[in-house]
Amino acid sequence: MSDTSSNSSETPEPASAGEPESGPSSKQEKPRKQGKKEPRAGESQETSQPREAAPEEDVQDAVPHPRPVPAHTGAPARAGAGTPTRAAPRGPAPTHTGRRPQQRPAHPTQLPDWQQWQPTPHEPPVWIGEISSDEPAPIRVATLWCVVVTGLLSGLLLGDGLGLNLLIVTVPAAFAAYFAAREAGRRPRPWTLVWAVGGVALLSVPALRDAGWPTFLAMASALGLGSLALHGCRTWLGVVLGPLGLFGSLGTGLFWGVRGVRERAEGSRGRWAPVLRTAAVAVVLLIVFGALFASADAAFADLLGGLTPDVSVADGPWRTLLFVVGVVGALAAAHTAAAPLHWDRITVKPGAPRARVEWALPLIVLNLLFALFIAVQLTVLFGGYDKVLSETGLTYSEYATQGFWQLLGATLLTLLVIGLARRWAPRDGAGDRTLVNAVLGVLCVLTLVVVASALRRMDLYVDAYGLTRLRVSVAAMELWLGLVIVLIMAAGALGGRWLPRAVAVSGAAGVLIFGLISPDALVAERNVERYRSSDKIDINYFQQLSADAVPALDTLPEPLRSCALEGIERDLSDADEPWYATSWGESRARDILDDRPIDPRWEACSTMIRLTDSGGERDSYDSESTGDGF
Repeated sequence: MSDTSSNSSETPEPASAGEPESGPSSKQEKPRKQGKKEPRAGESQETSQPREAAPEEDVQDAVPHPRPVPAHTGAPARAGAGTPTRAAPRGPAPTHTGRRPQQRPAHPTQLPDWQQWQPTPHEPPVWIGEISSDEPAPIRVATLWCVVVTGLLSGLLLGDGLGLNLLIVTVPAAFAAYFAAREAGRRPRPWTLVWAVGGVALLSVPALRDAGWPTFLAMASALGLGSLALHGCRTWLGVVLGPLGLFGSLGTGLFWGVRGVRERAEGSRGRWAPVLRTAAVAVVLLIVFGALFASADAAFADLLGGLTPDVSVADGPWRTLLFVVGVVGALAAAHTAAAPLHWDRITVKPGAPRARVEWALPLIVLNLLFALFIAVQLTVLFGGYDKVLSETGLTYSEYATQGFWQLLGATLLTLLVIGLARRWAPRDGAGDRTLVNAVLGVLCVLTLVVVASALRRMDLYVDAYGLTRLRVSVAAMELWLGLVIVLIMAAGALGGRWLPRAVAVSGAAGVLIFGLISPDALVAERNVERYRSSDKIDINYFQQLSADAVPALDTLPEPLRSCALEGIERDLSDADEPWYATSWGESRARDILDDRPIDPRWEACSTMIRLTDSGGERDSYDSESTGDGF
């Protein structure tokens, strides 16, 4: 270790050995110069006074001894002096503070033995720093109040089921995020409003429909759209990873809220006591006078009992957990709005472009295979299914089911092929762009024909064996994949900056439509129509449907009507839910059953079940009898 690096901030030695000095400084130098060889003119001090380098351990552990510093006389240096001088120091000589100098050796072998085995701290990946946002601004009082209201509503309303209460709880949480975003200087943009409105629309599905599967899809999609509204993503990675950012704010949002509450409490201790006293007095007055009025009038008691939640001491732990979930979720949404993760900053390098022949030849072969398959499908369409079934020996169920699943898989794989082809597509000029658009455009068109063939096979299967929930779901999935292919074709012609958000919007719109039309209601309507045309019906399957199927099943003649509605009526009678946890479909079903009560006769219903289970008068709906997954 050289002197230049270790003593660069110390006071330099005199400029030359033979330069006279006046005043007390010269006297102070005499004892120092005794027994010491003076440097010659033109020789630097480093070369004239060699020092032996100390080991690294000694340099780091030893306490440096103070060196005498000559007093500065203010006399200018003699012109023409041959000895080079050091730069004048900018401050006093450093003093020892008792800490070891923070110097990191260039190689691990220079470390002491005990330090070579210590774990080295790992820095976070670069992309984490790129997507991270600045520290959010302190939480506002309005945001805190919205968070508290969200927690209270969650604990009081969500414990009885899902319905309109989910939308009620979301409103104060949305306001908390809005106030936090305004405090951070963010303003709503058009796409932010699209995501927010779409999320609210999806939360209307639990309030309108009773079926569980569409409700779950609507809730998951609403959570994803809400996260996109908070982050404001526009790229593929942003749209896919944006919903994950909301879960990452669960812990940080909670600490952010606790810190804000502590700061507000320390600054305004005198103002909290009047607020708490006022709230306590209001609650006591409501309880006392509400109880008096309820005991005085039975109608008022019924109204009050229907409006207020039914909270018992036994539900205390469950209500407390829901309160905590509501508070943590609202704080996570507000923290994300104040400091969102910038997923769009993650850049994916494009793949190395391939040569035209290397890229286009496999896709052209695939297009030829698609064209051959479509030609066979057209032959079947015009020649008739009966001829194909007689030649292949398959039944309607085997032919339609086998073909649908294979075609659905072919559609999904085609989307993957298109994505990989775009990554490695040649891009040297206009000729390459034309080739890419032509080859991928033909593939997309042929894939749309495959989608239409798959839907045609599903329609054939439904005509023969009826409609079920699963058949509705997979057909809806195939329709959405066809829409995605159309969007990809439009992006190839117009540019694809809008494609990720358009695909997300189309998926959310599909979930919304799927929930609003209610698969159970659609299944009941189609099978009632099938009974009228072919006298084929499955009473057992109807009893598994939700309350959304009651209006269609109510049109059946007796005793089919009572037998079909028996299971639904039993579920509705067992469930005693308040108004905020009851969907519109469930309420409508109760009204229908109250106006026209069912009268299931055990002998008639059991006879119908035996007939349908015998296999002679029923085309089974389940997988055990047909051997398929529908």
